[in-house]
Amino acid sequence: MEASDFVVGLDIGTTKIAAIVGRKNEFGKIEVLALGKAPSVGIKRGVVVNIEEAIGSIKAAIADVLSKDITITVDGKQQTYKAEQVIDLNEVVVGIAGQHIKSLQHRGMITRKLVDDEINQSDVDMLIDNMHRLVMQPGDEIIHVIPQDYIVDNEQGIRNPIGMAGVRMEGNFHIITGQVSAVKNIYKCVDRSGLKVVDLNLEPLASADAVLSDEEKEAGVVLVDIGGGTTDVAIYHDNIIRHTAVIPLGGNIITEDIKVGCSIINNQAEQLKVRFGSALATETQENQVISIPGLRGRPHKEISVKTLANIIQARVEEILAFVMYEIKNSGYEKKLAGGIVVTGGGSQLKHLPQLVEYFTGMDCRIGTPNEHLAKSSENITNPMFATGIGLVMMGIKKMEKEIARNGTSAIKQTLEAPVKEEKKVKQPVDHSKQPKGKFFENFTTKVSDWLKDDID
Repeated sequence: MEASDFVVGLDIGTTKIAAIVGRKNEFGKIEVLALGKAPSVGIKRGVVVNIEEAIGSIKAAIADVLSKDITITVDGKQQTYKAEQVIDLNEVVVGIAGQHIKSLQHRGMITRKLVDDEINQSDVDMLIDNMHRLVMQPGDEIIHVIPQDYIVDNEQGIRNPIGMAGVRMEGNFHIITGQVSAVKNIYKCVDRSGLKVVDLNLEPLASADAVLSDEEKEAGVVLVDIGGGTTDVAIYHDNIIRHTAVIPLGGNIITEDIKVGCSIINNQAEQLKVRFGSALATETQENQVISIPGLRGRPHKEISVKTLANIIQARVEEILAFVMYEIKNSGYEKKLAGGIVVTGGGSQLKHLPQLVEYFTGMDCRIGTPNEHLAKSSENITNPMFATGIGLVMMGIKKMEKEIARNGTSAIKQTLEAPVKEEKKVKQPVDHSKQPKGKFFENFTTKVSDWLKDDID
């Protein structure tokens, strides 16, 4: 079998841990080789709150990946193997979120000594490296430095300065920071799970790569990723990331409202939300009623679908109010022709696009990673896997850049031959099974010979 590069994306969410193994096929599409997931324990609103529980969840997701069947082409024939037979899974691209994430705008500048030479990649890298040396608030560290545009000798609005001549080169950057402790806890959990983090990416950026088109990013668009514990926001304009934010509200808070408002347990509230929930109360019927089993012999409880929808709508509108605040705070409120794209597990609520359009006055669609996936990957087109697919895509881009620059990559992994040869281990000799009589006979003979020689 020919060697093929692959990348593992690890989405550490509040409700689930998803591990996705993917590679780029000959048509430039992402081919998902295996998907594993496990309930997330020890994570709250995107932040690790219990190391041991989080490690157990990550290990469970990885074990789920390795137990899956993979169909690959060997010598022109398709064959199916267990993932653990063909994948040596040890390096992952990890996503990070949480309300500790902040963003800021900054401008940097360098003065070039060799004026006659063209601006090259090393000049751009030097400018970006200088941004990583900025002094942050105590407890914060820089996660991403994203170039927006460049200025060469007062010539503004330059997307790519490489090849130009100039002395003074400046750059406008979108800088994303996070708490040092939160970042270290992510690394610790992954490391103690037997894996290595080769790249750490902000989750809304990964989701945006998976579900947004280049046309939407050019026209101006808002990505809203509604997860279990947080809602991530990313705003693009002119194909450049302009604003990012993490709102500490998600699908779990909707479930909690249903639980309290209907006086039921958490599992029942989650099932009600998924099966019967609607984000728009006006789209439900007045006389529809759901019967829920009572606890320990208590009578059944009846809940109106209209009441359920009112509870959900109130909380979703609160989340959308925070989204609108971030849109206005970005300064791009009037420049978003692409409208809003909603993704994540929370985007599966019925009538959500209608509520978003009514509340914000902007066009809305549900974002799925279909456009970037190969046809064989249709089983994971659910919006809840958008972040994981985006992490795989970001890992592949990083790998390709490193290979183009250095000829090799830190994220380069190879599918091993499906039939692994077992090494022959030399078995130790078990002396207990050797004939004892012969051993003592030989020993006695040697001692007698030695005594005889000594007497002579």
